[in-house]
Amino acid sequence: MTNSPTESGSETSAESTQEPQDSYVKLAMRNMVNKKGISLKHFFLTTAGLLGFLVGISYLTR
Repeated sequence: MTNSPTESGSETSAESTQEPQDSYVKLAMRNMVNKKGISLKHFFLTTAGLLGFLVGISYLTR
């Protein structure tokens, strides 16, 4: 009984407290910077799609 679940659980929690986890926002921003070409393409596609949708709705409801 050298490796009981409580001992290994306390070791993993002690290891996680020593090294702080990055926040979700920080990881997302780092990912955006690393893949800026894809992020910009998706941004412009989303903008064009939204503008097209709004123009289409305004044309149908005039």
